[in-house]
Formats: sequence, structure tokens, C-alpha cells
Amino acid sequence: MILKALYDYYHRSGDEVAPFGMEYKEIGFLIVIDGETGEFLRFEDRRVDKKSAQQFLVRKSVGRSSSPVANYLYDNSQYVFGYSDKGDMESMRKYFDVFKAKIVEIHDRYPDNKAMNAVFSFYQQEPSDMIERMKQDVLWSEIAKNLNKKYSTFSFLIKGETEIIASKKDLIDFTDDTDDRDGKLCLVLGKRDKAVEVTTATMIPGSQATAKLVAFQVNSGYDSYGKSKGYNAPISEEAEFAYTTALNHLLRSGSHNKFLVGSRTYLFWASSNSEASKATEDCLFALFGRTETENDDPNRRIELVHRTFKAIYNGTLPTDKEDQFYILGLAPNAARIAVVYWNEIPLREFARLISKHFEDMEIVDTRKDKKPYVGLHSILGSVTLGGKSSDATPNLPDAVVKSIFQGLPYPISLYQSCLRRIRAEQTVGIVRAAILKACLNRQNENNNTQKINIMLDKENKNQGYLCGRLFAVLEKIQEDANGIHTIRERYMNSASSTPATVFATLLNLSLHHLEKLNNGGQVRYEKLKQEIISKLDADGFPTHLDLQAQGRFFVGYYHQRQDLFTSKENKVTE
Repeated sequence: MILKALYDYYHRSGDEVAPFGMEYKEIGFLIVIDGETGEFLRFEDRRVDKKSAQQFLVRKSVGRSSSPVANYLYDNSQYVFGYSDKGDMESMRKYFDVFKAKIVEIHDRYPDNKAMNAVFSFYQQEPSDMIERMKQDVLWSEIAKNLNKKYSTFSFLIKGETEIIASKKDLIDFTDDTDDRDGKLCLVLGKRDKAVEVTTATMIPGSQATAKLVAFQVNSGYDSYGKSKGYNAPISEEAEFAYTTALNHLLRSGSHNKFLVGSRTYLFWASSNSEASKATEDCLFALFGRTETENDDPNRRIELVHRTFKAIYNGTLPTDKEDQFYILGLAPNAARIAVVYWNEIPLREFARLISKHFEDMEIVDTRKDKKPYVGLHSILGSVTLGGKSSDATPNLPDAVVKSIFQGLPYPISLYQSCLRRIRAEQTVGIVRAAILKACLNRQNENNNTQKINIMLDKENKNQGYLCGRLFAVLEKIQEDANGIHTIRERYMNSASSTPATVFATLLNLSLHHLEKLNNGGQVRYEKLKQEIISKLDADGFPTHLDLQAQGRFFVGYYHQRQDLFTSKENKVTE
């Protein structure tokens, strides 16, 4: 299903992707030669920045295993001029000879092509002489120190021309490659066609350059019935080209169809080009792709995302019932690419699940500088020591993604991690409070446990929630009286787990703090204290709070704090 979905995506992408047999390739350096003699003139730098270079439409790169295979009129330095910083000239000779043989083959096919004649003439010299001449160029030092970069690919440019040799249409012909059909049944398309022997490499963050989504290792024990390499599971040239091109298009630099979390790369796309489909792709990237800029209003953008998903779900933004949405999670794994997540879901249902995530995470927000807190990076960052989503435990991102995209209970590991960070830092904050609320509500969705509201719920009689409310009040009394909140650092952890052991002490301390306030403040806080205490069990404060009640304690604490800061009688902002 994954390969077929990628195949379909290729065909709906139109001119955004390369035509059959071609690809958009980053080529960082061009070898400028004389159009008559083929003499080397200079290098030309086509890098865009330190990490990327200009893309050219060239023939699709070849699949490589152990033996050297040359690309069509472009390649790395080992092939094009027999040079590497990791070996001597003799060890590089085999790569150079293969590329030179390819040049001869193309020249024989197009003997009257002037540009090809120039390239052919260029290769009538020894590679050692070629390199010595190249070393005199002003760009050589830049080339030599960047040979391991992705953009370190070379092709040719005739002096005075603008089109590189590798992109010339009159030198690219596929008829000779497709006439000989071997009649293998393609497992992607279900029709007989010529099958690929070696599939195309696809690089994701953290993987080797030769990593592949689908591959068979020679003599690895997976060969069967005398078949080898790709013939063990035949994929036609057409299907292989389409799904690898689509995959690389989704993975390209600047793609709005992916987001990264730690070592995971998530790709997503819709099955059609409808308005709702495109809106879903854009909104998911805005939610999880971290597109904030200095002049951007991230909270406004997230609100737009929320409204868009609600519009798709309620039918305001219509969708076809056949429209599907796909999410593919990938991780580097030695020479392979591991699929860690795959989901195919109706577009409207997906919009419902994202809307549900928004609703579950919604909580009162009194911040002046409001920032989004429902995105994956915000959630994961809030439960890590350094606040970075990339530092989350390896399995946590996958579990959270699965919860959001499938409407499942949020992972218990997220809930526990959130509690640990609160205890370690004695800080609740909006993201952590939202996580606790969302986790608890989803966990108790199918039972009679009282649901946690968005803001302060004065009717909530959960003992943990009430203890959290009371602790917030006692803390605020100390802040108003002394300008400090030492009870949070000293007593929060005990109050949230074993309330009975500390609340008597805290209530006694509050009496001394109240004496420093004016009469209005004393009355207001005393009334609030008694209102909360009156709802506690007759037996007094609980001796122990379980994990669920501890989470409710911190949500109650957060709710009460926000209410204190927004009340008409106490206009203090946090």
C-alpha cells in the first residue's frame, strides 16, 4: 500500500516532479570546456549555500551495489576525473574508467552532436594530467574540502552555453532501455513489465547515502527459487521510478510535506489535489513543521489551522468521500530505511482526529505573549530536561504521533514524563497542564470519571484537584504577603503525593501570611480557602494520591492560579 500510495502521489504531482527516467539533481560544480577542443577552461560554482546547490533536470541516477556504475553525463569526483581524498589515483582508476566508457558509449550513439564531441575530446587525456590542470583552478581548494557534501556532483558546460551537458534533451533517449521487456509481474501495479534489478537509494536524515526503502542484498539468505536482487519481489521500472521520485520529492529540502522529530522523519500527503486536500497538507505542516518566522504570528497561524480542520470535518470545506490522507514515518537503520509508522485514513476522519487533539489540549491561557502549545515539538519539549523535542526518549515521538493521528489515548509515558519534569522543576506551565488534562480525559473517556474542564471548575470535587487548588491559593497568599513563593519549592512535591503530611503546616503558615494583607485581602483569601476545604472529604486531606490524582492536583493548581490572576478583584498578571 505504501508504494502504491507514493506511485499515485507522483502522478498527481504533475510538473512538480521529474518526468519518467529523469530527476532533479543538485550539481555543485560544473566543468567548463571549450566547444571545439574539449580543453578544460575552469570550474564554475553552482552552490546556493553551504548545504545545497542548484538543481538540474538530469537522467535518473543509477542504483549502485558493489561494482562501479556510472551516471549519465554527471557524477562525483571519483567517476568524472578519478579523484578522491580517501585513496590514491590507482584505486580511483576503476571508477574513472567506467565513467569514461559511458562517455564513449554516448558519443558512439550521438557522433554528430557537437557538445558530446567536446566531452569526448576532454577524455582523450590521462586522468593525472586532467587533475593537475584542475588543481590550478581557483575553485580547487573549495572542491577538495567539500567532496563529501551532497552537492559535490560534477557535470559539463560548453563555454558560451547556458544548458549543462547532462540536461540536453537531444542526448537523452529511453527507447533502447524499454524495448526489451522481461514480462515480470509488478507487485505494485499488478501488470507485467520490465523489472528493476537494483532500486534507487533514498537518503533521509541520519541514514547513509545508499539507504533504500526497498532492497534485497545479494546472497543474504533472502534469495528464493533461483532469483536474485530485485527479482525476488519484482517492481516495474515505471513503478520504481514513480515511488522513488515521489519519496525524494517529499523529502526534498524545503518540503512542506514532512516534519522531523529526533531521528524520525514523517511524510504526509493527500490522495487528490482538491482544495481540502491541499489545505490539510498545508495545515499539518504549519502545526508540526515549525514554520515560525520573526514576523510571523504563530498563535494566529495555529488558530487558522484549527478552523481549517474543523471546516473540513463539519463539511464547510467539502471533501470527496474517496479522499484519503497518508502519513509515513521513517527512521535510519544501517543501509536500509525502516518504516516506523504508516497510516491511511479518510481525509474527513483525519480532520476530526486533529480537531479532537486541539480540543483535548485546550486549556485556559492568560499569557500576554501567546504561543502555540498543541504542536508535537511543544509537547515533547515540555517533558524533556533541556526543553528540546529531539531529546525525548526514542519511542515517545512515535507513540504521541500515533495517539494524535489515530485518536488513541495519549501514551502513559508522556503523562509520567510530564509529572517527573513538574516535580523536578516545580513548574506547571500551560503546556504541561494541557498534557495532563488531555492524557487524563482520553484515558477516562469511556468511564464515569469526571472530565477536566478547560478552566477552573468549582464543582469538581476530585480530592487531588481540590488539593491543587488549595495549594495555589496558599502560594498566592505568600506571594502577596512577602513577594516570594518558597512553599512551591519546599512543599509542592509532598503536597501533590501525600497531602495529609504537609497541608496542616501550610495552613498554619498562611495565617501568618494573611496578617500582612489588608482586610479586603484577608477576607477574600479566607473565604476562598474555606470554599475549597469544605469540598474535601470529612476525613480530611488524603494520605496518598495515586498517579491520576497527582495529575489532577497539578491541573487544579494551574486552573486556580490562572483564575487568581484574571479575577476582577485581583488584577495581577503572570
